[in-house]
Amino acid sequence: MIWVLLAIGVVGTIAPPWRGQRWLVPVLALAVAHPHDVTVRPLLAPVAFLLVAVPFAALLNRLGFFEAVAARLPGGALVLWVLGALVTTLLNLDTAVVLLTPLYARIDRRLAIQPALLALVASSALPVSNLTNLIAASGAGVSTWQFLGHLGPPSLVATTVGWFAYRRLAPPSPARSTTDAVVDRPALDGWVVAVVGVVVVGFVLGREVGIEPWMVALVAVAVLAVRARWVPWRAVPLGTGVAVLALGALAADAVRDLDLHRLATADGPGGVVVVATLTALAANLVNNLPAVLVIVQGVGQPAPGLWPALLGVNMGPFVLVTGALSSLLWLEATGGSPREFTRAAVPVVGPAFVAAVATMAALSLFW
Repeated sequence: MIWVLLAIGVVGTIAPPWRGQRWLVPVLALAVAHPHDVTVRPLLAPVAFLLVAVPFAALLNRLGFFEAVAARLPGGALVLWVLGALVTTLLNLDTAVVLLTPLYARIDRRLAIQPALLALVASSALPVSNLTNLIAASGAGVSTWQFLGHLGPPSLVATTVGWFAYRRLAPPSPARSTTDAVVDRPALDGWVVAVVGVVVVGFVLGREVGIEPWMVALVAVAVLAVRARWVPWRAVPLGTGVAVLALGALAADAVRDLDLHRLATADGPGGVVVVATLTALAANLVNNLPAVLVIVQGVGQPAPGLWPALLGVNMGPFVLVTGALSSLLWLEATGGSPREFTRAAVPVVGPAFVAAVATMAALSLFW
């Protein structure tokens, strides 16, 4: 019964019966399931970030930040792809989606999907790249060097394959002339630039001193709201946040009786393929945050099966927009549709994921 309710909740989030009411069906499904002893506390910080990150981007847009930066960036989809990959890997996938999606949309609306795609293919190499990695780093006791060794090569391969898949499917962006880039260039507000700089540093280093990204973004929202003399209440994606929590509770209740210890012993090329495929499927069905929490509980150590599991939850949710928080952030930032995301992600991230799994499977012969 719980699996049926979980499926209903996922479908209701993707295709809500009333426009914008993504929370309704998952909450009703959770009420019917009435799970006991299930906590969504680990999901509170990511959801809090979702709630404040979208208003933060709305304020930056109102203050002209994206327009001014877009006028200064060199044109070309490849340059922006590399920039997005670096921001995703070195800073954080959610940071990349929040800051780069409106920026790329200013340059060319067709480029706005790039950050959402890179959030999947380029967010595995470092612990800071993805919240799922941070959960694994703390829960399974793995180091940055272990991440680089196990997930760095597959991430590089996925980012490269993803680019060629993207260029094959996406029409070329219109080139911007040098004159257009110089004449009438909007001025950058130094105060806003300073706030963005502090936010980026806070996102990267804040957790080292116990400051969560949502706290940094909340302070930035307060400062920018004063600067803009505008409070973006309507930009708060409250319904999406509630939907994520409800799906997380349903997922935790559905999988708590499963035996996940087999993940820990899965090794060799065959084990890599099986674990990565299963965890990718789980991430699509229940969102990758609840999925990785359950996986880390099942593995509980830096075992061979942890790496393909992380690869699956990080790159695998390219079918359903509810599979990753970054995809939901993109949905809120662009006003796009779940179908638009799937149509772009499947032909780009799909081949990248297959190439990454093949790379990890080949490397497992030497680990």
